[in-house]
Amino acid sequence: MLNKQENEVMSAVYDMCDGKDSCLVSPMEIVSLLPAKRKYTPQKVEQILRSLELDDYFDLIASDRKGEKMYVITLHPNGVAYKRTALQVRRNVTFKIVLSVAGAVITFVVGILLKMIFS
Repeated sequence: MLNKQENEVMSAVYDMCDGKDSCLVSPMEIVSLLPAKRKYTPQKVEQILRSLELDDYFDLIASDRKGEKMYVITLHPNGVAYKRTALQVRRNVTFKIVLSVAGAVITFVVGILLKMIFS
C-alpha cells in the first residue's frame, strides 16, 4: 500500500501517461500536477519515483533533452492497474466504515431493548 506522497506522485504519473504504456515527462511537469501545499521539489519527486520503481509500478529511465532532465516512464501491470486498485481500496474503507456504523447502531438498539426488558 502506498503512502500519501507516493499515491499523489503515482496518480500524477498515471494521468500523464494518459492510457498509454509509456510517456516522457520532466520532473517539473510532475511537480506541477502535485498539491502545492506539500511543497514538492524535483529531488523529492525523483526519490518517490525511485521508490515506486522499486515497488514495480513502472520502469524509470532518466535522460537529458536540451539540458533539461527528463524521465521515460514505462508502466508495469501494477502501474496500469493503479486506478482500479485505488478504487478497490476506497471501496474497502467505505465498507469497513459502514460496517462499523451498522454495528454501533445494532449495539445501541440491543442495549435499549435489554434496558426495556430488564427494567
